[in-house]
Amino acid sequence: MIKSMTGYGKAETVLESGKLSVEIRSLNGKNADISLKTTLLPKDKELHVRQIVADQLKRGSIDVFVNFEANAADSAKKINQELVMEYFRQLDGISREINREFPNSSVTDSSYLLPSILRMPDVLDMKKADIINEENWPAVEACLREALSRVNEFRAREGESLYRDVTAKVASILAYVDQVELHEKERIDTIREKILSRFEELKLEPDQSRLEQEMIYYIEKLDINEEKVRLRQHCRYFMDTIDSDTQPGKKLGFIAQEMGREINTTGSKANNTEIQQIVVKMKDELEKIKEQSLNIL
Repeated sequence: MIKSMTGYGKAETVLESGKLSVEIRSLNGKNADISLKTTLLPKDKELHVRQIVADQLKRGSIDVFVNFEANAADSAKKINQELVMEYFRQLDGISREINREFPNSSVTDSSYLLPSILRMPDVLDMKKADIINEENWPAVEACLREALSRVNEFRAREGESLYRDVTAKVASILAYVDQVELHEKERIDTIREKILSRFEELKLEPDQSRLEQEMIYYIEKLDINEEKVRLRQHCRYFMDTIDSDTQPGKKLGFIAQEMGREINTTGSKANNTEIQQIVVKMKDELEKIKEQSLNIL
């Protein structure tokens, strides 16, 4: 059964310092366009993650989000004591210099410096040891694969709906081809009548043998039997492909293009109002098939 390229999956795992979650969202795309929306992954793991995602999802515009929620104790801000002391020594020295230069200054207690120091850059440090490391990497990778599995489950469900919709439209096109055939005799008779009536208007007596030859030639130019045969073949090939190929999306797009050529040629040769109306309906169904095929893996 086919899969859609639209999918979503999320998985979570508990690490020593908190809870890590992986969310994956995919949309249709020509190739595997993978975007890692996180700063948590170590650089040496990014290529490996991309390879896992590409192997599992094959194709699409794919966003991978990795989020982390620290334990309460680990989420508290850490005070950089060495930096605090360095700021204090510098500011205390400035304070003492002020007192020497301005003896009447009210600056006598250096403890007032502490609130200001705590607002200095990098004093309150949220940085911790790497959240993802070699020790917990197996758990992180298992979480990634679980999220990917859920994306594939989502894609499979969407694929079932796509299959029903697309195949129903192919069946409609085949039914419209049958309707075209109902107007074939009427179309040929109308062409004959138009040619003969034109001779009558001009009050000409044509050579009957030559007239029949020219009429046969003209009617053959407007013959659409080959287009109908090829269109039916393309429809069958479309169905065979969607039923047998695990990733038929691109191929179905090419087949739909061939179907369009036969439908367009039928319309240009129709020379019949009813057939042209049927051709418009076939084109409408085909455009929907093309649009849906873009989302088939």
